Amino acid sequence: MQWFNEFYQKIAISPLSQWLETLPRDLAIWEKEALHGEFKKWCKLIDKLPNTTPSTIELQNAVAFGNAEDIDQYTQKQIEGLLRQFMPWRKGPFDVHGIHINTEWRSDWKWDRVAPHISDLTDKWVLDVGCGSGYHMWRMLGAGAHSVVGIDPTQLFLIQFQAIKHFNPTANIDLMPIGIEQMPKLQAFDTVFSMGVLYHRKSPFEFLQQLKDQLRKGGELILETLVVEGDENTVLVPGERYAQMRNVWFLPSEKAMLQWLDRAGFKQAKLVDTDVTSLDEQRSTDWMTNHSLKDFLDPNDVSKTIEGYPAPRRATFIAYK
Repeated sequence: MQWFNEFYQKIAISPLSQWLETLPRDLAIWEKEALHGEFKKWCKLIDKLPNTTPSTIELQNAVAFGNAEDIDQYTQKQIEGLLRQFMPWRKGPFDVHGIHINTEWRSDWKWDRVAPHISDLTDKWVLDVGCGSGYHMWRMLGAGAHSVVGIDPTQLFLIQFQAIKHFNPTANIDLMPIGIEQMPKLQAFDTVFSMGVLYHRKSPFEFLQQLKDQLRKGGELILETLVVEGDENTVLVPGERYAQMRNVWFLPSEKAMLQWLDRAGFKQAKLVDTDVTSLDEQRSTDWMTNHSLKDFLDPNDVSKTIEGYPAPRRATFIAYK
């Protein structure tokens, strides 16, 4: 696939060159499986996106490419119609030639909470683990990163990412549809982000080690995850579902999470932000019409999930290798 071939060439003479020993094989396996679903149809739809020349590109305060005046009304409607074929859009928002992709999550709010606490990304090699459709990756690039790589095996997220990148194709930003467990120990990234992933892992300590294996010595980890209130021994292990999600395994307290980072060998771990997810930050929209947060909370007490657990509360931690 051309998207992957271009990435191979890009990293051949880079700190990530070791990845070429395993990545082509892993992506070939992924691609073989992907072609049995909707992926092939989605690729054809991306090929139908018209080529445009955005008059402006904004990545520092938003993710926006061009404005409505850059194209005629027919082309704008064509672009919107194609982008709507890739619903549901969960992480964003994105703006493309006057088309506002109003995603389920206000991911810009999360970025605004995290960004003041991270080290300068200027000229850094950055990895975003579980990147979704790549909203935060664009903001990392806007913050000055030299190269941003995201990993997420979900087919639709790759398609959504490529649909957005179509409007800024030369950007040094790439998404590889694999999991972190498939990555060799590159020890090459200056900064690794993991936002909204830890609680989906059956073995959190194995996951922390995998994150550390991608960092160079002295590199920075930015970890955001669901937490609960309590002391260093408090960890919630939900039943079959948490806020209607099946694959939630461990929700530590902030103090427990700091202890986990210390036990995993990270240095100078600190809590930099906590926030209770609001109904304005995660909600249904005309670009994501499925159930959302309000459907997952107790209708009589929004401080609890529908199962009776504490409502989603997120914390961001920073630590170093």
